[in-house]
Amino acid sequence: MILALYLVAAVVPTGQAFTCTPESVWDGDGPIWCKEGPRIRLAGIAAREIDGSCKAGHPCPAADPIASRDHLVRLVGESTGMARTGHVVVRGPAMRCVSRGSAGGNRTAAFCVSPRSGDLSCAMVRDGYAQKWEKYWRGHRCDRSTQ
Repeated sequence: MILALYLVAAVVPTGQAFTCTPESVWDGDGPIWCKEGPRIRLAGIAAREIDGSCKAGHPCPAADPIASRDHLVRLVGESTGMARTGHVVVRGPAMRCVSRGSAGGNRTAAFCVSPRSGDLSCAMVRDGYAQKWEKYWRGHRCDRSTQ
């Protein structure tokens, strides 16, 4: 008999700051899988699903989903290959994140700042790969210290 052990990522409580060392990226707004456990959905933005679709009720940016994902990969680190799951495996520096609570399932909505590229949500919108989602942006500011 083979026993499989699965670690379930917990949602980081709202308002809590945490560290995320990126290990993989799914699409332009996440999830970003962190070495420390959390799976981050970038707060305040929407990107197309990896198949090019947009979910009902979500903003639907024009950016190509693969280009969007690849841009997020470059913002957090360097691609080291593809996982069997379809995630891009990345190596990058630890980021500072602040939780906005659950993003559904075991994902944490968070605004994250990478030492490589600043505030990820701001960069994705600024660079045209995602669209600001006012409902979840909630007054977030993109100042010079986060870009």
